[in-house]
Amino acid sequence: MNYTFTLVKSKLDCETLISIATQAKEDLEFRRLSLERLRKTATMTSVEVETEIISVTAEIAAMETVIAGLPEGATKEDTIFKKKKLEYKLLLLSQRKNNYGVVSLIEKEFDIGCIDKQLEETNSFIGAVTQYMNSL
Repeated sequence: MNYTFTLVKSKLDCETLISIATQAKEDLEFRRLSLERLRKTATMTSVEVETEIISVTAEIAAMETVIAGLPEGATKEDTIFKKKKLEYKLLLLSQRKNNYGVVSLIEKEFDIGCIDKQLEETNSFIGAVTQYMNSL
């Protein structure tokens, strides 16, 4: 982007601009590092969650088959209770999938890409201000 540096008349103003941009750059770098760590966690967790969802869904289906063949009684009630626990586990896994699943992973990757562009522009800005300051 083209900046109106011609309005800046002193090296002190240039140094102030560089200081502001440097602080913004440090904040962006910290945010990027944090997102990278979250992305790494989401990558590992998303695979685990997807695998566990498939497993629990299969267990629920198996329990339904078993329940259908059981006579009324304590064993059937215990099996129904176990199935309900699995359904609850599936619900929790679905919530984790929203937080750590593929969509969350891609969202973090997008955020990192946006920060990379901001860092690029911040570096260009610092370079341009430095160049202008040296010409004063």
